[in-house]
Amino acid sequence: SMSLREHALYLFRSAVGTVRPAPMLKRAVKLQGDGCPQLLVKGQAFPLKRDLYLVGFGKAVLGMAAAAEEILGDHLIRGIINVPLGIQESLQRAGMQEMLLKPHSKIQVIEGAKNNLPDPEALKGAVAIRELAEGLTADDLLLVLISGGGSALLPAPIPPILLEEKEKLTKMLASRGAAIQELNIVRKTLSLLKGGGLAQLAYPAQVVSLILSDVIGDPLDIIASGPTAASSHSIQDCLQILTKYNLLHNLPKSVETVLFSSPTKPTAPEDYSHVCNIIIGSNSLALDEAKRQAEGLGYTTLILSTAVCGEVGHVATLYCQLIQLVCLGFSGLGGGSLSNEVRGNLLQLAAELQIPDLNLAEFLQALQGLGPGRAVCILAGGETTVQLQGTGKGGRNQELALRVGLGLHRAQAMETSRPPGRCEIIFLSGGTDGQDGPTEAAGAFCNPELVNEALQEGLDVEAFLSNNDSYTFFSQFQGGHHLLVTGLTGTNVMDIQAILFRA
Repeated sequence: SMSLREHALYLFRSAVGTVRPAPMLKRAVKLQGDGCPQLLVKGQAFPLKRDLYLVGFGKAVLGMAAAAEEILGDHLIRGIINVPLGIQESLQRAGMQEMLLKPHSKIQVIEGAKNNLPDPEALKGAVAIRELAEGLTADDLLLVLISGGGSALLPAPIPPILLEEKEKLTKMLASRGAAIQELNIVRKTLSLLKGGGLAQLAYPAQVVSLILSDVIGDPLDIIASGPTAASSHSIQDCLQILTKYNLLHNLPKSVETVLFSSPTKPTAPEDYSHVCNIIIGSNSLALDEAKRQAEGLGYTTLILSTAVCGEVGHVATLYCQLIQLVCLGFSGLGGGSLSNEVRGNLLQLAAELQIPDLNLAEFLQALQGLGPGRAVCILAGGETTVQLQGTGKGGRNQELALRVGLGLHRAQAMETSRPPGRCEIIFLSGGTDGQDGPTEAAGAFCNPELVNEALQEGLDVEAFLSNNDSYTFFSQFQGGHHLLVTGLTGTNVMDIQAILFRA
């Protein structure tokens, strides 16, 4: 029989597999060719009256475009995609041919946005995409591929604003403590293509956007700054933010011109009846697949949340308490006073973390109903944050796994008075893009024995944590057994956690 670690790895790979570009597009998009050809997207039909064009931008778009071109065949007239600098070479090196375009592709690839920042190359790509969109007629169809990282790859400031002026303003806002949402509102307001701009320029053509979401809750106007979604913000909102950070009287001339002149972007609610935005990949789709596979392996499976966010230490505490609760249930102590205390702690923690889609009371109810001795799998997704203090190597997933390992060790140390319920546990946290921080790992595994193993090797877990050095810690073990190494996946739907228990 497979070990818990092998099961956890299998579930992670299944989850990522289902949101990889090729399978994801082939599931969502079909082409019906006879008589009057139609593009079918998740059951919705779009007639191809004349020509079909494709544009795209984002970290996962190269693989999406390769799959799309295969599906569309000769119907595709021309395409332009903006992708991160060096991505073709990285995929080539990793032997991921299926993510690359064929030699005589009709899709032009522009690489830019070095270090995920807008640059002249990205601007060149954005201008080419804009020109293509502006030339479309009512009989054309524009297929738009969008994934995370698309924002930096689609910079097109409203003239006369220059890219460096927009960048400088964004940096000034950031240095004064503006939140990412505020930065995005200002960026969108000063941009031709973001906040629905691309969809408006393509009018009257039919616009169909296929979106891979890397944002909690999948908000259409936030993913890649929503180039094909109606913006929920106005110029007024932008002015308010600039006032709040004392920048209103400190603006470049060009920005003033755009904000205070006759609106180049109409402020009236625009018509988006020619646009259809469809999410074809997300964290919740990935977790649903992992759940299906876990149930196939015989686990009773619960999904905690697809929106786990917050500081990594707090999230680790939440997982530790949850694991404790399940173990108490396993040893038949699910109704005791210790169990009630842990339940109380959990509810308080969840309230502090404010995880959007988490109904913990309901989740705990479901847990209680499981009965002792069942193999249990808990799945979750989202994205935690790490406050960097040290200079070590690691990423948020490896740090989360190490903190959970330490928490479980401490909980066990406190429970010496009673015989522990026989309960085998593994915890896994991994980034679906195959990368976690500046390391080759996607994340890590831990179990309650991890810290004891470390102590025997003379390793001080807390020292590694205070230096944010989780990768170096996990690398000390034979065969890198605790590291999750998948290689680049060509997709990204944030992070996934899996906790497996069996008696």
